[in-house]
Amino acid sequence: MDNIDVLIVDDSALMRNLVSRMVESVPGITVVAKAMNGQMALEKIPSHNPDVIILDLEMPVMTGLEFMRERKKANIHIPVIILSSIAHRGAAVTMECLELGASDFLLKPSNVGSEDIGKVADRLVEMVHSYGGSYARKKGKKIPLFGFSAEKRTSGLAQAASDSLEKKLPVLSFAKAPTAQAVPIEAVRESGPIEIIVFGISTGGPNALREVFADLSPKIRQPIVVVQHMPAGFTAEFAASLNNICPLEVKEAAEGDVLKEGRILIAPGGYHVVVEKRRLASVVHLNQDPPRNGHRPSADVLFQSVVKEYQANALGIIMTGMGKDGAAELAELRRAGSRTLGQDAESCIVYGMPRAAFELGAVQKQVPLNKMAETINELALKY
Repeated sequence: MDNIDVLIVDDSALMRNLVSRMVESVPGITVVAKAMNGQMALEKIPSHNPDVIILDLEMPVMTGLEFMRERKKANIHIPVIILSSIAHRGAAVTMECLELGASDFLLKPSNVGSEDIGKVADRLVEMVHSYGGSYARKKGKKIPLFGFSAEKRTSGLAQAASDSLEKKLPVLSFAKAPTAQAVPIEAVRESGPIEIIVFGISTGGPNALREVFADLSPKIRQPIVVVQHMPAGFTAEFAASLNNICPLEVKEAAEGDVLKEGRILIAPGGYHVVVEKRRLASVVHLNQDPPRNGHRPSADVLFQSVVKEYQANALGIIMTGMGKDGAAELAELRRAGSRTLGQDAESCIVYGMPRAAFELGAVQKQVPLNKMAETINELALKY
């Protein structure tokens, strides 16, 4: 098998070293080059031909945002993962990078010795395998599809980037994904008119939603609620960026928001979102109950409320993402009689959440990303 080749771009030598140790702690990933700024990265791309770029935003000479602009001008398609501390205070910059073609983003740990460094390492390796692996396979490389399961690092594995850092980075064990087996669910009642559309989506979601929402029909009258796994502080900017390209209104959900016809609400980072049907108007509620399936917001929490309030009158959609969030309650939606869709394996960045739902029999139809908007439009306008 071939390796996924990584280019790390960061002006901090300590961070370049730390990120190298994070990604190379897992077999199948190799750091082929490092750069101190965007200009150096552009110069190194032709000779090193990386499969994925890990990019800081705040750098001298050429910032990460300026690099993304030059990348677009040069028609470079290598996937980019934003890893930056500026994202904490620069959500708009991060969203602009996504609009320019960045695949995803991740916040740096608050300091080199912080407790969340293991979580960052987990997510970064996941993203490198997801985006870099997909790009490498398109180049003809032999990169296996892996399933991820986090385990505690055993002694003797890679140390942290500096001698002062005593924390051990988590290790990911990989197993080649078995063939999915679906046991179709028999609904307890006939599907009724679609009164609400709900999405659950994670890794690969920002660009997938941009593609789908740009092609939604302006005639859709059902309210739409979306759970996209995203850190707190970013979903307002994300919703605003989607609103610029979608024929329907898109906004970050707020407590008590009315589920209006043809309006899309994005669950805020750090909050679960649930729906409630009332006599005069249906609304959404936000809460900070414990994470579910490791996430807040959680697609399962949203879907569970939709099962309770709408039963056979919803359209549930699960798309690209690691893990199983949304799968169990999408199954309950289908059992209640609602219609369900899942993104297909070939077009997913990570066929995790859709796969888990498919294997539970929760997905009536698997749809490629480039047909998702068309399928949603057809169902929403027909039913």
